[in-house]
Amino acid sequence: MRHHFPFAHPGQVIGLLGGSFDPAHAGHAHITREALKRFGLDKVWWLVSPGNPLKKLGPAPLPARLARAREVMRHPRVTVTDIETHLGTRYTAQTLAALQRRYPQVKFVWLMGADNLAQFHLWQDWRQIAETVPIGVLARPGQRISARMSRAASLYAPYRIPGRFSQLLARADAPAWCFVNVPMVDISSSAIRAAGDWSAESG
Repeated sequence: MRHHFPFAHPGQVIGLLGGSFDPAHAGHAHITREALKRFGLDKVWWLVSPGNPLKKLGPAPLPARLARAREVMRHPRVTVTDIETHLGTRYTAQTLAALQRRYPQVKFVWLMGADNLAQFHLWQDWRQIAETVPIGVLARPGQRISARMSRAASLYAPYRIPGRFSQLLARADAPAWCFVNVPMVDISSSAIRAAGDWSAESG
């Protein structure tokens, strides 16, 4: 089982970008590189999930999604993983708790696009997530206003770190979050699927 889990030095700050990655694309890679720079992270791990509980239709097979993700994301400080499969977790809060038990001396930062912040209050145990790890939010096309007006943004407004101080997020104690605007790559997994460039039979 050990080879399924990436190595991390004690004291490192690891950004976690979770999702179905169905399929991974240049936009995912772009926000990952921006997160490394903006939030002062040592590494980023992509958590390619077995499935997204908020989506009714299942994603393409996991091996196909992992292979595509590794083609798209090539960076010495980024690791594409299927950790959740080996942890046996389905929800982000469960995954974070399991990772903190496995890596007690590592600091984790949860990464998400602004579109995810807009619906964050629909996630299982979302307040537990917000109060367990700092959260880095990266703006994506058309989502800035809905994200800033979201229930989570309102509730945790006192804990927001201004974007100009985004480097402080990595060492902040939860609850803490930071919203940064990044140069946009206007592409989405759903658009790729709609164009017929990816399907459940991919791979």
